[in-house]
Amino acid sequence: MLNVPDEQFTLYRIADTEIRKCIASYLALARDTAGLTNIQQKHLVDDRVRAIVLAGFGVLHDLPPEEAYEETKRRQAVPFDLESAIVAGVYRDIRQAGLEFLDAVELQTKGFTTFDAKLIRSNPHLLPLFQHLGGFFSKAALKKFVGSVSDNTISARAAARLAELLSERVDPAQVNKGEILKRLESTLEGIVRDLVGRVLLESIVDSALSERGIPYQREEQYAALPGVVYDFRADFVVPSADQPLAFIEVRKSSSRHASLYAKDKMFSAINWKGRHENLLGVLVVDGEWTGETLRVMANVFDYVVPVGRVADLVETLDAYLHGDTSKLKWLIEFRISDASVVRGRKA
Repeated sequence: MLNVPDEQFTLYRIADTEIRKCIASYLALARDTAGLTNIQQKHLVDDRVRAIVLAGFGVLHDLPPEEAYEETKRRQAVPFDLESAIVAGVYRDIRQAGLEFLDAVELQTKGFTTFDAKLIRSNPHLLPLFQHLGGFFSKAALKKFVGSVSDNTISARAAARLAELLSERVDPAQVNKGEILKRLESTLEGIVRDLVGRVLLESIVDSALSERGIPYQREEQYAALPGVVYDFRADFVVPSADQPLAFIEVRKSSSRHASLYAKDKMFSAINWKGRHENLLGVLVVDGEWTGETLRVMANVFDYVVPVGRVADLVETLDAYLHGDTSKLKWLIEFRISDASVVRGRKA
């Protein structure tokens, strides 16, 4: 019997593992090709790297290295889509895992005829398949019937309720595996969407900083970075919030939201740089920012760089940490004073 309750075998953990591998491969590729500006056939021998490059240029099927290289030349004017590049391999892995999980459920339930509470409890990673077999399109809907469950742990009570529910709802003669896998897509999309928002862009910066040996703290590792108006946390602070020399904000945008995001990020930069005279401000961007918005932000941030040039950015940060003050472009004088006190001093 399949019995793999360890969380590394959940769909989420499989996706998390692959997205981190893809990020590492992408970073190495960006470094070796000057930010993807000099891709050669030799760079496309590795299967994962080739899949990243092809997907980034909109090619969703595999090609031999020589054909993949030719395709990159054909599509030189096509913008490279980082998110599509990274998640292509993630979808491949979790779709394959979903198929294998469904086959395991079919085998252990004797063709979807017998649902045993012990089987369900000992295999919580199969919960998404049980959920869709039962006709529940979200885990929240399932929880209303069986109580709190997750693909890491299922209590004996919840397992018993789920086994009873599946026995009542599932007609083995009506189970269409293709349809179940189609329903599973909503779960897979939710996993990938969460990982892109939580992991992708910040992990690229994280990996680049770590590889260079630059000390830093991430948002969840410190309380706040003091500012003129308010104390708040940046995505990254270098080397620490207690002795900040640089902060890094990471943001993906669309053309529709570019102006709104720019105002938010620029005020954060003014708030922090106004409090810390020698604080380097860095914004790492991805997505559809407008040219005018980027130009305006470059008048506040010392560096505004695309995520594909993070490898170059960390060299700049390293130089600044070692005393190269030429990297600091903007000094922001920003203070708030009590008007009555100021008038009193002038009197």
